[in-house]
Amino acid sequence: MLEIKNVYKTFNAGTVNEKRALNGLSLSLADGDFVTVIGGNGAGKSTMLNVVSGAYSVDAGSIAIGGVDVTRLPEYKRAAYIGRVFQDPMMGTAATMQIEENLALAARRGQKRGLSAGITRAERAQYKELLAVLGLGLEDRMTSKVGLLSGGQRQALTLLMATLKKPKLLLLDEHTAALDPKTAAKVLDATEQIVQRDKLTTLMITHNMRDAIAHGNRLVMLYDGRVVVDVAGEEKKKLTVEQLLEKFSEVSGSSEADDKLLLS
Repeated sequence: MLEIKNVYKTFNAGTVNEKRALNGLSLSLADGDFVTVIGGNGAGKSTMLNVVSGAYSVDAGSIAIGGVDVTRLPEYKRAAYIGRVFQDPMMGTAATMQIEENLALAARRGQKRGLSAGITRAERAQYKELLAVLGLGLEDRMTSKVGLLSGGQRQALTLLMATLKKPKLLLLDEHTAALDPKTAAKVLDATEQIVQRDKLTTLMITHNMRDAIAHGNRLVMLYDGRVVVDVAGEEKKKLTVEQLLEKFSEVSGSSEADDKLLLS
């Protein structure tokens, strides 16, 4: 479903601020894979998501989604294949619109807009059912303005909007990092439930090693712009935070793990 082949990306090339963010990155995701991604600061995690989504172009290499080469496609054209949730809960929703209006916008993504009636009774019933899955009581507040919601509620709604059209690929960029631990756990549980129910191919960046181990069927570690650890199945289930830190020390050549990698 996703094929990243030998991708390179350098920022500020030829200047004193030159930074090679991706260094021959290769990664393949099968249909239905739920891959968690960890790595220290500057490992290339967010850059990887940005080149997949088309926010950044690549210097070399190729990217295919669902067998379609999207390497040269602009971001707005790749949006037909991708759902994405960012770290900032304020992104991805329209604060001045109602919850049901936000969901209706997501449901009509990619369709021609006309002057027909707004939200139908059947759509409201569907949205209520979907919101109930989140376990945040939003199904009883469908006419509330999104700007009145907490950060966790907005992020859960953004997740629902990103998956409403069942994208070929779901990108989660540290989507619980700005939330308190209790709310983050609820959003992660909702994520797992939606991904499993709809069999969504998912790439989730997290700074929390425990979450990386607990969720998904594969775990990859990035270092210096490339994949250095890739574990799946039983091997992943048996992993511990200590073993991950040991692996990081091995590949980085340092016993001092990155601060952000230690947040768990």
